[in-house]
Amino acid sequence: MIVKKSMIAGLYGALIGIALLSVANLSAQTSVSPIHFIDYQRSIPKIGDLLNRKEDTLMKQFREKGLIWPARYVYIRSFKYDSQLEVWVKNIKDEKYKLFKSYKVCALAGTLGPKRMAGDYQVPEGFYYINEFNPRSEYHLSLGLNYPNASDRILSDSTQPGGDIYIHGSCVTTGCIPITDAQIEELYILAAHAKDMGEDFIPVHIFPVNFNNGRSVDYLNKYLQTFSEYTPFAKSMRSAFYYFEKYREVPFVMVNGKGEYVTEEVSPNEAEVKLASVEAIRPKKKLSHAPRPARQSPVKEDDLAKVVDKLPVYPGGNEAFQDFLNKLSKDGVGDLDEGQTKTFIMVEYIIDSVGKPVYAKVIRGGNENMNEKIEDAFIAMPQWSPANRLGANVAIRLKQTIMIEGPQAAAAPATTSRSSL
Repeated sequence: MIVKKSMIAGLYGALIGIALLSVANLSAQTSVSPIHFIDYQRSIPKIGDLLNRKEDTLMKQFREKGLIWPARYVYIRSFKYDSQLEVWVKNIKDEKYKLFKSYKVCALAGTLGPKRMAGDYQVPEGFYYINEFNPRSEYHLSLGLNYPNASDRILSDSTQPGGDIYIHGSCVTTGCIPITDAQIEELYILAAHAKDMGEDFIPVHIFPVNFNNGRSVDYLNKYLQTFSEYTPFAKSMRSAFYYFEKYREVPFVMVNGKGEYVTEEVSPNEAEVKLASVEAIRPKKKLSHAPRPARQSPVKEDDLAKVVDKLPVYPGGNEAFQDFLNKLSKDGVGDLDEGQTKTFIMVEYIIDSVGKPVYAKVIRGGNENMNEKIEDAFIAMPQWSPANRLGANVAIRLKQTIMIEGPQAAAAPATTSRSSL
C-alpha cells in the first residue's frame, strides 16, 4: 500500500508504538548502553582481535572515499535477485547517505517474495533492523534481524512464522543473507561503532531486485505475470527504493492493520525502469501427442512434513542440483512457444522419507510439451539424502522456479534456489 506524504503524519503515533514494543524484545546483549557497547565488544577476545586487525584498514578505506570514521549512521540494503548487499553511511543526521561499499551475497535461498512460515527456505523481503550481534555464530559472525516484524506477524503463519534470520559469514544459507568472512568482519565493526554512537535500530531493507537494474526488473515483471498477488507488495518495495534514490534518506515506513507496508509514494523518472504490465499472450505450441492423465502423489498430505530440521540434499549437493537445473533450462529452449524468448516455470515435487523423488507437477508457467519433460526429469532424479525432523527421516514437498531462456534473450541466471512449500 502506498500513500501520499500528507497521510504519513497521521500514522506517526502507530510507528512509535511499534518501536517501543520492539525495544522490549531486544536481546540482553543489545540492551547494553550504547556508549559502552564498543568497549563490551572489545572485551570479547574474538572481537578484540578483529578490531585490532581491521579498524586501521577500514579507516583508510573511509579516508579514500572522503568519509568520516567511524560512521554514526549505517543503512544496509540487500537485493535478493541481484545477490547484492550495499552499505551506506553518514555522520550527521540531516546529511545524505553515501555509499561505502557493495558486497556480493554468496548465496540466497528461495524465490522472490516475502518469508511466510518456518522452514520455507525463504529469505525475507521487507523493512527490518539489526537486533542482535553474535560474535560466537557458527557462521563466523552474524548480525540478527528482527524477523518477524510487525507486517510479518500479521501476514505470516500465526503459529510458525519462523525466525533466526541473520546476515552472516561462511557463504552458506538456509534462508539468511551470507557474505564472506572478511565482509561480515567489516560489517560487524561498522554496525558495532554505529550502535556505540547511539544508532540502536540499524535499518536493513531487503528488496526483491535492484530497481535500477533493467534486467532484474524484467525478471521481476515476468515473475509477476505468474504470481500477480505479489504485485502490491513489490510496488511498495519499489516506492521505498526510489524514495532513497531520490532523497538519500531512509524511507519512513509503517504497517497498517492489514499488515501492508505504508510508504510515501515516489515514482521513478520516465527514463528509469518500471514494473511492466502483463505481456500479450503468445500462441501456444500444440501437443505432439495426447496429454497424459494427471499424476497423483503417492504420499498422503498428512504424511508430508511442513517444517523440517534438515532439508533434503541432492546427490553431490547444491552445485550438482544447479547443474541439473541448468541442463533442464537449456533443454527446454526448443519447447518455447512461437515468438517466445523465455518463460518461468514453477514445479512442485516430493522427496519421500528415503530420499526418492516420487511426484512432480508443473503448477505455473510453461506449456504441455515443456512441462511434461520437466516433470519426467524431476521424477527421474537420483535418490536424495532425505529431510529430517526431530531425528526421523520425513517426506517433504518442495517448489522450484526455473527460467527457460532462448539465445536471443539477454543473459540472466537460469534458476533460483529451491524452496519448501
